[in-house]
Amino acid sequence: MPRFFIDFVPTGDAVLTGENARHIAKSLRMQPGEAVTLCDGHEHDYFGEIAEISGETVRVRIQETRVSCAEPRIRVTLCQGVPKSDKMDWIVQKAVELGVWRIVPTVTARCISRPDEKAAHKKVLRWQKIAHEAAKQSGRGIIPEVADFMTLKQTCALPGEKRVLFYEGGGERIPVLVGEQDAALTVYVGPEGGFAPEEVQLIQEAGGCAATLGPRILRTETAPLAALAAIMLVTNNL
Repeated sequence: MPRFFIDFVPTGDAVLTGENARHIAKSLRMQPGEAVTLCDGHEHDYFGEIAEISGETVRVRIQETRVSCAEPRIRVTLCQGVPKSDKMDWIVQKAVELGVWRIVPTVTARCISRPDEKAAHKKVLRWQKIAHEAAKQSGRGIIPEVADFMTLKQTCALPGEKRVLFYEGGGERIPVLVGEQDAALTVYVGPEGGFAPEEVQLIQEAGGCAATLGPRILRTETAPLAALAAIMLVTNNL
């Protein structure tokens, strides 16, 4: 069933305009009577059918409202060392599919990609659009935020109940550090080349615990996805 995010809470029929309406009417060529799902981005789904299509306006008759069942109970913030090329596109898309709550592009000592302010803003807008599409495709109840670029020091000042650092130096296994009782988690993954020793120390001084993803060294675009999948599994969200 096609799914669309809306920025309002329907109280009766939902009137869609703009991109959503154009996608329904022109791209999907849907007709009155066909079923759609709307989501308010706050974990509520609205099930209904198209009542009318007029120009670039679509009216949806809401038939049922439910709390979204797709959202994990744990809120995971991914602080990802910014990789080169378009690897971040892949990381954002797949992390959203796996249930991430927020993604923070993080500038570290070994980052090759260091865009200026204007270029960084454009990248964040692109990644937020990717997050939106991935959330829609995967049935999420929210659109995870892609934050503005931050330094590693800035991410260590973010509020968080628990911090876990993944790097090639190893550490504890995920089930030892994370469990079903955890409500929020901040995860750190380095760029190509990993974290510098002083950065590992900085995260640990902020309360971070080192964790391992096994004896193999994973690429920067593989590690966050392996970590998220494992976290969702041990917290019974997978």
